[in-house]
Amino acid sequence: MKLTVTTPLAIIIEADDVAHLRAEDETGAFGILAGHSDFLTALSVSVMSWRDAREVEHHIAVREGMLEVRDGATIAVATREAVASDDLHQLETEVLAVFRRTSEEEKSARIDAQRLYLAAIRQICRFLRSERAATIPGGPGIPQRDGLEQ
Repeated sequence: MKLTVTTPLAIIIEADDVAHLRAEDETGAFGILAGHSDFLTALSVSVMSWRDAREVEHHIAVREGMLEVRDGATIAVATREAVASDDLHQLETEVLAVFRRTSEEEKSARIDAQRLYLAAIRQICRFLRSERAATIPGGPGIPQRDGLEQ
């Protein structure tokens, strides 16, 4: 099988002799062999491992992404960031920790941005309500023409 791992800036891996690939999505780990049916999944922050035709094992840490299997012979992975290394221990301890921390920081930043957006919308709504109330005859603090207050 052919394996290609890409980021927005580079092609990280191009291997033509993949015999087996192991990856991980939200449901857990899974394996892909030659002849696998077409498949598409969202990868979690994890280490992908594969063996080549010579039975040599290789590894790459991915920071989430999409994995696609086509025609049972092509595996394409698109990810934000990837680090290839044959040192599995280093990938699992150092690189995955950095990827997870970065993902959590991005998630926190998105939540903070959403909170600011909602606060701005609420403030605009308050302003529009107060402006509308001031222009409505008989609105709060505006005397009626017949002299009666609401």
